[in-house]
This record gives sequence, C-alpha cells and structure tokens, in this order.
Amino acid sequence: MNIVTLLPFIVLIGAMFLMTRSAKKKQQQAQQMRDQMQPGTGVRTIGGMYATVKEVNHDTVLLEAAPGVHLVFAKNAIGAVLEDDEYNRIVHGTGDDLKVDTPVVPDDASSLTETDEPADASDDSRIDLGKKDAAADEAEPKKTDGESDTK
Repeated sequence: MNIVTLLPFIVLIGAMFLMTRSAKKKQQQAQQMRDQMQPGTGVRTIGGMYATVKEVNHDTVLLEAAPGVHLVFAKNAIGAVLEDDEYNRIVHGTGDDLKVDTPVVPDDASSLTETDEPADASDDSRIDLGKKDAAADEAEPKKTDGESDTK
C-alpha cells in the first residue's frame, strides 16, 4: 500500500487518541476535585446550587443549603469545590469588589414608598378589553349540531 492512502487513517487515529486523552484528563481532574471535599467546604452543584459540605461518604455528599436544610447529593453532582473567600463572596455577599453605594433598582411596585406615585397615576382612562363583543355573543342563542346557519 501507498503511504499517501494510509496518511488519512493515521491522522484520524491520532486525533481520536488526543481527544480521548484530554477527556480522560478532565475526568481525572474532576475526580480529584471531588476527593478534596471536606466538611465545611463550600461547593456548587451542577445545577447551580451553592451549599456547604456537612458529610462526605463513598458515593454521596450531605450538603447544607440553608441552616437546618440538609440534602443528599451524588458526588458526581458536585460541579466545583470553591475556596472559602469565593464561597463567602458569592453566597454571603462579602468581599472587596462589592460597592456599597450602588443604587438598588426595584423590580416591582411593592417597593414604592408613600411619596412615590405609580407611573400612570394621572391617566384614569379605561382600557377596552373587548368585553362588549363578548356580551353581544352571549346574547345570541347558541346553535345546536342539527341547526343550519342559513336563514
């Protein structure tokens, strides 16, 4: 056989080897990260929940999501083991990068004070939702299956 015909197969096998090697290396790093978990460590699950490790078993981890709220997760469900300062910054909002004077924008009208007015306080016009047409339809007698539409 000619080397030119074997070259694509050699390149393909080499690429497959490199891809499987990098995937296996990532799996090993994830397993090492999960093995480093100890009680008191902050973690993020693959679902995005932040919690504190309370107990580490062979295949499971007992997490405390809130005071008194304990959850059992599979070790494979732990997405990241966080450093203490990073966990406190994310969960408790502590850290140097937070600005105290940042204005808080309300997301609903429940946060309005007595002096605040709703945006449309002066507009007292009513919005027509088409209820007049619905009332007219209800006034017409309903047709049964046997009745024709012709008059």
